[in-house]
Amino acid sequence: MKTEYWIFIGGVLWAVPIGLTYGYLSSWEAVGTTGILLVAGLGLLVGSYLYVTSRRIDDRPEDDPYGEIDEGAGEQGVFPPHSWWPLLVGGATALAFLGMAVEWWVAGLGAILAMLALVGWVYEFYRGAHAH
Repeated sequence: MKTEYWIFIGGVLWAVPIGLTYGYLSSWEAVGTTGILLVAGLGLLVGSYLYVTSRRIDDRPEDDPYGEIDEGAGEQGVFPPHSWWPLLVGGATALAFLGMAVEWWVAGLGAILAMLALVGWVYEFYRGAHAH
């Protein structure tokens, strides 16, 4: 995972100077400067997560420069089966954003439905056929 977090940290090292240079040359135009600096923040967030995760787990076959393909064979993790909850979360979120353009009560309804769908998605493995 060393390569992964260095890619994201390298993105931070690229985006911060670019964002500051853009801000200076554009007289600190708010939208572009904020957007570029937020890209740096997101890169730092993902890179930090990958760094902490790489410290917590053993080296993977991908981290060994002399690793062979067959060393990565076998179970790769736990993946959920198909789920309808992401579709419901997306539809409710779309309704919430539509409500911002139409009427605020529609946005409120969409936000409530999105929260309910998100709770359903998070707890889908606590009941039903795939309960743990």
